[in-house]
Amino acid sequence: MTAETVVITGAGGMGSAVARRIGSGRRIVLADAAPEHLDRAVAALEAEGHDVSGRVVDVGDQESVLALAAYAAAEGRLAAVVHTAGVSAATASIPQILRVDLAGTAYLIDAFAAVAVPGTAVVCVASMAGHYARLSAAEERALASEPASALLTLDVVRSAGPDAVSAYILAKRANQVRASAAALAYSRRGARINTLSPGVISTPMARAEQQSASGDHMMAMLEACGAGRTGTPAEVAEAVAFLAGPDARYITGTDLLLDGGQAAWIRWHRPS
Repeated sequence: MTAETVVITGAGGMGSAVARRIGSGRRIVLADAAPEHLDRAVAALEAEGHDVSGRVVDVGDQESVLALAAYAAAEGRLAAVVHTAGVSAATASIPQILRVDLAGTAYLIDAFAAVAVPGTAVVCVASMAGHYARLSAAEERALASEPASALLTLDVVRSAGPDAVSAYILAKRANQVRASAAALAYSRRGARINTLSPGVISTPMARAEQQSASGDHMMAMLEACGAGRTGTPAEVAEAVAFLAGPDARYITGTDLLLDGGQAAWIRWHRPS
């Protein structure tokens, strides 16, 4: 039997939950930039009976991402690629956000487009924040279609700011439009690509956000929109399992919001 391979970037709460949800009976390739963090996640999954290998990968380095794609393609039939790796506005600088969240996602989309096979499903975790972006049609087209190696030189990217939150919103909108534009290339290989845009999910990264200056405002919005709680990594994993699974074979080039209704509340009900 030919092994199926699942690639997951990011060994944190979301990545580990996804590995447990869709990795059984498959070869899991788990990638992360932090070796010690990666080793702990791999050991935990192995102890639960998963077939998993760890790869130290810096998604902000195009060559590192290309090497990951080549390694994964050689491991077995590429069933799914789930990109959860990223940095947050609460803990990263503007250059880090643009390098990892914006350019890194574009590198991954391009690298796996070259090795995708019929049936491969790619899910890039973006963010609800991407739906807040206010960009012109020309700016969105540039983010969607310019070569990945040139993204950081675009005027809209070079002027990102004035703060990390604004850069994060830009990066996550870029993820959404980049994946949508890549759907054609993936379809020509019999593959699919979508983005998943979570709201506030209970992970260490989200807890750092809650402790930042905007944390009280963020939690107040969750109460106001009716969710009343953060989401869980398991809920993210369920959404990924749907997008990467057979029930979503006719879904590609789109974004799925997983935010407890927060974006809808902001659009229609937030006091002006």
